[in-house]
Amino acid sequence: MNEHDTTSTAAPQTDAIDINDFVYGATGARVRRLTMPDGSHWFPAADVCEQLGYTTTRKALLDHVPEEHRDFLETVTGSHSLSVPAGRGWRRDLQMVDLAGLIQLVNGCTKPSCGPFKEWVSEVIMSVQRDGSYALPKAEVQPRDPSAPVAYAMPVQVADAIVRLEERNARLDEEFAEAQRISQETRHEAQRTRLEAQQTRLEMLDLQRTSVQVQSRMAGAMDRIADALEAFRSVRAVSSATPADMYRTSTEALLADWRSRMSVTEDVWAVAVTIAPVLAEHGEIRMSLEALAARTGLTAHRVNECLRFMRRHACIRSRGGTEKGAVVYALARP
Repeated sequence: MNEHDTTSTAAPQTDAIDINDFVYGATGARVRRLTMPDGSHWFPAADVCEQLGYTTTRKALLDHVPEEHRDFLETVTGSHSLSVPAGRGWRRDLQMVDLAGLIQLVNGCTKPSCGPFKEWVSEVIMSVQRDGSYALPKAEVQPRDPSAPVAYAMPVQVADAIVRLEERNARLDEEFAEAQRISQETRHEAQRTRLEAQQTRLEMLDLQRTSVQVQSRMAGAMDRIADALEAFRSVRAVSSATPADMYRTSTEALLADWRSRMSVTEDVWAVAVTIAPVLAEHGEIRMSLEALAARTGLTAHRVNECLRFMRRHACIRSRGGTEKGAVVYALARP
């Protein structure tokens, strides 16, 4: 038993034309069938109507097939004391048509592929009307067994239709295989594209992280460059603005002078020895309270108090501040 052929018994084949070829030439498809013990063939009406392009099986049967050529599967098999074939495709209430019903459905069909079969049917009718009979020519090759049935040649129209259908099906198979190949290549290409897009996103994230790191480093470098430029401007400004008669002295002499001017505590002395070398060299110092605090180990508030104490004792004098917030002090004139 195969997908298209379900034979109820091993009855000898008596068909003049192989039933599978006959149905294929008539409908253009391999239609499922049941062969009864008496040699009659029955076909699922839905299969036949689908292949012939009918929209509704029920309407097609009412329009083209008399009741004596159609019945339910359970009735067809039960009339021969057979059970319904196994399989979900064989329901008890499945509408069936016999070979005559199939031919009537083909005759009522408008598909061009049914044309050769209809032409042959017309030829048979014309031959019967003209000659009183129609006979198939015997095949050139006959069975070796003398008791075997005579083999007949298939009608030219049916044979040509089968050849065209086979060629069409072969072409459709090739087109289907090509479509599958293209579809598979498209899926592979889409998968490659997704992987490349994912890799690109990962690379962009890496670039973003690297960009943030570079920007952070550049910001730090720019701050250091700005501090260096500010220090350079301060030194150049002091160098150019220092008059020729500006008071210059050594660090030791400056500290000794300060010690004589004020009562030096430990905190004041820490600030004094920090700023004395710069003042002795340049006559001016530009440094933030925080920077002085970092160098002396005191708080910025305490450093400010010490500087005010030194101003009161005429050791240094204030000259304002820089744009970056550094305080500017110069030596007090003697």
